[in-house]
Amino acid sequence: MSGHIPVHLSTSSVYPENAAYAFDLAQRLGYDGVEIMVWTDPVTQEAGALSALARLHGLSIGAIHAPTLLLAQRLWGWEPWGKIERALDLARDTDAQCVVVHPPFRWQRGYAEGFVEGVAQRQERWGIPIAVENMFPWRAGSSASAMQAYLPGPDPRDFPYTDVTFDISHAATAGEDALDMVRDLGDRVRHVHLGDSFGSFKDEHLVPGRGEQRCKEVLEHLVETGFGGVVSLEVGTRKMSSQDREKALAESLAFARQHLGQTDLPGARPA
Repeated sequence: MSGHIPVHLSTSSVYPENAAYAFDLAQRLGYDGVEIMVWTDPVTQEAGALSALARLHGLSIGAIHAPTLLLAQRLWGWEPWGKIERALDLARDTDAQCVVVHPPFRWQRGYAEGFVEGVAQRQERWGIPIAVENMFPWRAGSSASAMQAYLPGPDPRDFPYTDVTFDISHAATAGEDALDMVRDLGDRVRHVHLGDSFGSFKDEHLVPGRGEQRCKEVLEHLVETGFGGVVSLEVGTRKMSSQDREKALAESLAFARQHLGQTDLPGARPA
């Protein structure tokens, strides 16, 4: 299995189930590892507990997603840089490959003004990549008008980040072509969130292959260009039954394996 692009399961893909469930499911389905979304589940905040789960299930931890989402504003306090630094500590202590962060919200002006420089400084200090994720404008209902919710901006192509998390569903919500965007970002792509979309104003995170995005072509591009990071399934299953969730995440893994050329690896052919 050496040399292949690892396929991981984000703990956000099993919400509202917890991290322990995510590790167990990832092992049973044949994933290579897990991405940790830091959330109210205390296990997602504890390096010792996460490392123990990784050892128990024989999985690696590919990324720590810092609690920079709108619904996680109060988690780990209100100071944004403090959240990122705690995520860096957690990544260091769990041997995670990178920390995933969203750009600041527009109302976090002080944080946003020094964001690009602050990311570079902390990346150098910790020696761990901080992969800034592509986001999208916010739209209300069917309105064509959009509000730029992120500063300095939602598109990492506009800023000199060394490392980027490329999210296919976010690209679709922003009205961007995923294949064009991943090509434009080039070797700055450190981490990939795989999820499909019909390109609606909602951030859909569908099972890959169930939407209209060029997920297949993005994965093939990663293989062709020698991508050295992790592909993490970030799929919305909140409204699914446990059985349907497992089927959806098995289907997601099989899709990734197929188009990464991994047809001989676990999970490539789900029951």
